[in-house]
Amino acid sequence: MQKQIITALLLLLSLVAKAQVGEHRNDLCIGGNAGFVMSNVGFAPRVSQTMKKGMTFGGSVRYICEKYFNTICSIYGEINYTAMGWNQDIRTKTGEKVMNQNGAIEAYSRTLNYVQIPVFAHLAWGKERNGFNFFVQAGPQIGFFVSETTSKNYETPNIATDGTGRSNTIANQENMPVEKKFDYGIAAGLGTEYSNDHIGHFLLEARYYYGLGNIYGNTKKDYFGKSNNGSFLIKATYLFDITKSKNNK
Repeated sequence: MQKQIITALLLLLSLVAKAQVGEHRNDLCIGGNAGFVMSNVGFAPRVSQTMKKGMTFGGSVRYICEKYFNTICSIYGEINYTAMGWNQDIRTKTGEKVMNQNGAIEAYSRTLNYVQIPVFAHLAWGKERNGFNFFVQAGPQIGFFVSETTSKNYETPNIATDGTGRSNTIANQENMPVEKKFDYGIAAGLGTEYSNDHIGHFLLEARYYYGLGNIYGNTKKDYFGKSNNGSFLIKATYLFDITKSKNNK
C-alpha cells in the first residue's frame, strides 16, 4: 500500500511536469522558508504523548510549467533542516502528573533532527502576477536523520515495580537511540500566496506530514511494531523570480 501511494504521487508529479495542453509557462523561482513544527511519533504499543514543538528552515524552488484553464500548475521542492520528535505525557491511572524524587513533575522529551526533502505537485488558483492566489500541494518526502537529544528529569524506572502507578507502562523507547536513519512518507498542504512583479512571492502554508517509515526496527523480534514520524507545520516562504513568462495575469 505504501509503495502504491508513493508511485501515484510520483506519477502526478510527472504529469504536471509533462503536461503542455494549456498555456505554456517557464517561470523559475528560488528562495527560502521557515516555520513552526508540532510533531510526535506513532508508537505501537502506544506511548502517551503531547505534541513536540520545533522549528524548520531551508531553501525552496518552484517551476511553473503551465496554466491549464484557471489552474496554475507547477513543481515545488525544498531542502530543510527540521527538529521533530516527541514529548511523553506521564500521568497516573487517575490522570494526575507523576512526580520525580525531587518533587518536580516528571518530563521526558526527545528531539530528532532531520534534513528533509519534499517534492510537490503544486496547483494554484488566482493571480499569477500582482495579487493573491490559493494553492494546494502534495507529494513524497524523504528525510535523513542527523542527530538526537534527550531531556528528562528522572531515572528510567522499572515501571512494573516503581510504585508511581503510571497509566502508560511503555518505557523501552526512553533508552533506545534511533535505528533507522532514512525516513520517508507523504506530505500535503494548503495555503495562500501574494505575488508582486517588483518584490517577489510570499507564501503562507499549513502542511501535514505522515511518515511511512519507522525510527526503530519493526520485525517480529523488535519491541515496536510501528514508530513513524508525524508532524503538522505552519510555514512562511519567500521566492524571487529567476526566469519569468511574458504574461500579466
